[in-house]
Amino acid sequence: MAALFPPAPEGARVFALPCGVDFPAALAEGFLARLAPFDPEARARVTVLVNSARMRRRLREALMAAGPGLLPRIRLISEPLLFPQAVALPPAMSPLRRRLELAQLIDRLLNVAPDLAPRSALHDLADSLARLFAEMQAEGVPVARLQALDVSGHAAHWAQSLRFITLAEEVVRADAPDPEGRLRAQAEALISAWDHVPPSDPVVIAGSTGSRGTTALLMQAVARLPQGAVILPGVDTTLSPALWEQIDSEDHPQFRFRKLMQALGITSEAVQHWTDTPPPCPARNRLVSLALRPAPVTDQWMSEGARLTDLPEATERMSLIEAPSPRMEALAIALRLRMAVEAGQMAALITPDRELTRRVSAALDRWHLAPDDSAGRPLALSAPGRFLRHVAGLMVARLDTVALLTLLKHPLTHGGTGRGEHLRHTRDLELRLRRGGVAFPDAEFLRGFGARQDCTEWAEWLITALGAPLSEARHALPELVAEHLARAERLAGGMAGGAGDLWGAAAGAEAQRVMADLAREAGHGGSFTARDYEGFFTGYLQGFEVREPVAAHPGVMIWGTLEARVQGADLVILGGLNDGIWPKAPDPDPWLNRRMRLDAGMLAPERQIGLSAHDFQQSIAAPEVVLSRALRDAEAQTVPSRWLNRLTNLLGGLPVTGGQAALEAMQARGQHWLDLAQAFEADSRGLPEDPPARRPAPAPPQAARPRELPVTAISRLIRNPYEIYARYILRLRKLDSLHPSPDALLRGTVLHRVLEEFTRATPEPDALSQLLRLSAEVLARDVPWPAARALWQARMTRSAQAFLSFHHAQPGRALMLEEAGAYDLRDPVFRLTARPDRVDEWPSGAVHIIDYKTGTPPTEKQQVQFDKQLLLEALMAEAGAFEALGEREVARITYLGLGNPPKLRVTEITPDLLETTRDEFARLIRAYLEEARGFAARRMLLLEREISDYDHLSRHGEWTQQDPPTTLPVGREDV
Repeated sequence: MAALFPPAPEGARVFALPCGVDFPAALAEGFLARLAPFDPEARARVTVLVNSARMRRRLREALMAAGPGLLPRIRLISEPLLFPQAVALPPAMSPLRRRLELAQLIDRLLNVAPDLAPRSALHDLADSLARLFAEMQAEGVPVARLQALDVSGHAAHWAQSLRFITLAEEVVRADAPDPEGRLRAQAEALISAWDHVPPSDPVVIAGSTGSRGTTALLMQAVARLPQGAVILPGVDTTLSPALWEQIDSEDHPQFRFRKLMQALGITSEAVQHWTDTPPPCPARNRLVSLALRPAPVTDQWMSEGARLTDLPEATERMSLIEAPSPRMEALAIALRLRMAVEAGQMAALITPDRELTRRVSAALDRWHLAPDDSAGRPLALSAPGRFLRHVAGLMVARLDTVALLTLLKHPLTHGGTGRGEHLRHTRDLELRLRRGGVAFPDAEFLRGFGARQDCTEWAEWLITALGAPLSEARHALPELVAEHLARAERLAGGMAGGAGDLWGAAAGAEAQRVMADLAREAGHGGSFTARDYEGFFTGYLQGFEVREPVAAHPGVMIWGTLEARVQGADLVILGGLNDGIWPKAPDPDPWLNRRMRLDAGMLAPERQIGLSAHDFQQSIAAPEVVLSRALRDAEAQTVPSRWLNRLTNLLGGLPVTGGQAALEAMQARGQHWLDLAQAFEADSRGLPEDPPARRPAPAPPQAARPRELPVTAISRLIRNPYEIYARYILRLRKLDSLHPSPDALLRGTVLHRVLEEFTRATPEPDALSQLLRLSAEVLARDVPWPAARALWQARMTRSAQAFLSFHHAQPGRALMLEEAGAYDLRDPVFRLTARPDRVDEWPSGAVHIIDYKTGTPPTEKQQVQFDKQLLLEALMAEAGAFEALGEREVARITYLGLGNPPKLRVTEITPDLLETTRDEFARLIRAYLEEARGFAARRMLLLEREISDYDHLSRHGEWTQQDPPTTLPVGREDV
């Protein structure tokens, strides 16, 4: 075909499109205009190289929208083998294999130099070293250049790091190259072929900034071809040649274009316009260009800022949302997106903050709006990803109740036939675990549960599917992967076998592919402990995403900054504009510091900041823009993005040309959406607020009131009657936590058990050793937490001597331990039950009732008025309530507090004291058997800050302790 492009006057042909222009549409427009004079087949002779599949698709759509015709050959820059001049090279090394091999080298390094890094960082170090070698290959940096670095002025560990890189590079060089190295070798071979025989047909690279070495190399070569051209996106066409010359910092958005011009030996004036398409708002482009000027020339804000007389025009379609929290930011953005849908606008949220995108998606779900999220969902957070991570944990340690039930309730567990029955068994198991179950359900517990619930087959399947934790020894990675997959498929397939729905749908198919890759490369991974494998696997999954098919709204999109480079929308929302997000802080390099990287000719850490700045400059040039940030995150005040900061500072410093007024107008428009969000949040349903609850004192009918209580409930009847109502009338009892912990209740139970076993045991000469040995045995049996066992044994050691002194000082013998008894009142008819910790018989025949306390024992006054447990037990003993005692005189009651220090509360029993106790107890029961008497909430608590299991039921917090109880008749037909 004839020449598509005229000769380039400076030997290189570079075109530009300004910020804000829809790049694929303008690119197609320019091609069609230039190809119009040629025959139709000329289109098919043009080759266009783009940097992403999304860009390729958009360009094809734009060309086809113009009408029927042949399409150019549109290829990815990563596909140079498609050129006939390309040289075939061996396949590249799998990135996973490279990572596994480097991890083994680093493992040996950490064995030699354990102070270099914690072993938990092994795979993170392997990842960073793999990225370093990939970068060296992509940028054409030989290891010799690193070896030539002078590190005498650096810390010693940098020299050690450099020596290790040199050794590791020899291993890497012996293998196949990384994909980046292979791509560079292909590009170099292609460029060499072009030097000898340049292609006769047009070759164009479009949409790339040249931020990577291989891409920049290809761009330079194509720009110099007789019919080659480079078309740059988002070029700041407002910069003068003098300002272009001053750009020398990698964090400037136009730095890569300046670097390309230098490499080609051209000036900014040689860069031509691809089309005459103007940007949506030239005035805004001028404002943003000035705001992002290099730091050394920000004095131009004063000189050039005064000439920006079109600031109202530049900012009239810009809004600034400064939300008080990330939640409110997400809701305000969602409301703006919803309005865009109603107005028929194409709207896009652009942000690198995935937490923000998840919040916005959740807020849009209220109106059944599903955005088209280009990033998809992290595979690790998908159903198969979570399931596989849970299963990996099975191989590490004993399964606790939370992990077990999380796995059993997972939607992929026991899929297909029999899932309903599986869920019923799971529910029953949860109730069993919440009613005094064990902290770590093992095979013995599950078999016992299966036998009691008549689900033996299910229990045996579960025991087999869960397996046991692996030993702490190292295992070959293929064995671990095979075991991981086997357990996952057993659990997913259920009793019917197979893999159930584990590998179904898009996420399942991606998970299966990822696991197949891991199984294929596992032979290069050496050996792992099960715990190391779990950490490695979690990190491995983090690198994958999956797009699950959803019925997304065609007008609402969520883009990352990379996807936004080739997209256009009527409304663009730039969200999460805080430092550390836009831009993201550069990842630390544990192998080379900044100075060493620059001296070696590698990419500077601030390169990523410059790319983000270019994304910002392109995105803010859209027809309508909302800038959004949260003033606080979960931890502290946030710092605005440096580019937003520059923009607001520039506007605020230009009051004469209307900059301050323009900024205030932007903030007012943003505040409008925040006001809507706050109003929506305050009353999303439009319902009036419920009045606060009154302090309840429910009064059930007499027939519903309890006629039997344990002695330990009497103090609650006095102090907080509402507890008795909820527990014994409504029969509501708090479920045990799914995550049992070594709390005060368990400690008290264990202490009672230790002292009971010691008292029952045959005395030994060394009583202290006997007590501590029994304590250790009970703790080992009943407390599965090593730290709690050690702490409680230490406490027992401190209080053991005090207990033994008390024990040996008693004149009698232990006659009764933890035996139940019952006492019947005749007027009113009522039964009181009790199980005393210990009753000693004195030589006189009288008895001494003892109660052990891990906390502070009640004072004598508290015993008389509120805590009547031992007084009532004395009353019961004298009435013959305990079969082992018969009718006995009670001489003394004692609370033995085994805290630090130990405390005794001794009360001598007299007939008058027992008579008073009997009368007061009868009056108390009689009062609460009257229908008019309500069970008041928190009537006379010892401490106002005391928490009851039933406070939420009584709606405590809506009323205070000073509010009078409101008697509420309940449970009657006339109520």
